[in-house]
Amino acid sequence: MFASWYDRQGSAADVLRVGELPDPEPGPGEVRVRVTISGVNPCDTKKRLGWLGSSMPYPRVIPHSDAAGVVDAVGSGVDTSRVGQRVWVYGAQSYRPSGTAAQFTLLPDQQAVPLPDHLGDELGASLGIPGITAHRAVFGDGPVDGRFVLVHGVLGGVGSLASQLARWGGATVIGTVRRTADLDGVDPAVVPHTVALDTEDPAAAIRAHAPDGVHRVVEVSLSANADLDNAVTALGAVVAAYGTSAKRTELPFWPLLFNNVTLRLLGSDDFPAESKRQAARDLTSAAAVGALTVDIGDRYPLQNIAEAHDRVDAGTRGRVLVTVAG
Repeated sequence: MFASWYDRQGSAADVLRVGELPDPEPGPGEVRVRVTISGVNPCDTKKRLGWLGSSMPYPRVIPHSDAAGVVDAVGSGVDTSRVGQRVWVYGAQSYRPSGTAAQFTLLPDQQAVPLPDHLGDELGASLGIPGITAHRAVFGDGPVDGRFVLVHGVLGGVGSLASQLARWGGATVIGTVRRTADLDGVDPAVVPHTVALDTEDPAAAIRAHAPDGVHRVVEVSLSANADLDNAVTALGAVVAAYGTSAKRTELPFWPLLFNNVTLRLLGSDDFPAESKRQAARDLTSAAAVGALTVDIGDRYPLQNIAEAHDRVDAGTRGRVLVTVAG
């Protein structure tokens, strides 16, 4: 099969290789997916770089966890009717050596999710890590119907999906963007209230829309926003954080304590398996009724995967995808 891999960590241009590898064969409980589009996430490039001192978990790694494609073979214990089914996949390279930057990928049967015929492969390849993280942030502490949900970084990959999921779940969404100039990029049909963090008093602006405070916060940068979150949360609120800008993040501990705030930290590879499965079901259902869209950015052929990784590392608003030749 045509694939990309690395056998040491470093910059994309230095370590990513592209060429032929043996076709993998599915084991018990596994499906093999012929990949059409592979999604690139920041965690993929961080693993490749050795971020935070991480080492090579396997002698050779085929990167990427997200993709869309077609099931073309199944292992023992898997219903053979799955062969030929269009799917989106998640977690392909989560505690596994071989991800989706290849013509074929193997993964447990339940991690290949049926993709409705009217939904495109680009959307399917964009749901995995950002979608499941967004779902956990929004719904990890129960329903949000009738609640106020604050989504920081509403134009980002996770933030955009979180805002759409919260709206789909019946919440009133308040979003934030870094700069006033970014306000025009927010869809008011999904996020009726958006606050730019470069304004004089963003906490007052958020409170103007939720006078009694917000019930959930989807947090992209806990170190930058901890004081703001404390200022706008309702009693007993949840701050669900999937990112921070400082390795050791300071918190306004006593004010958060007196407000009975729950801090939920989100590491997507280690969510409970049933939470991932529920997220996959909900993401597919929401997408099927038109409640989820994804901003697609740059696309690269597999032979140019190093450029795709560099684009992610440089920062981009749209989803970076790698197309895989059949």
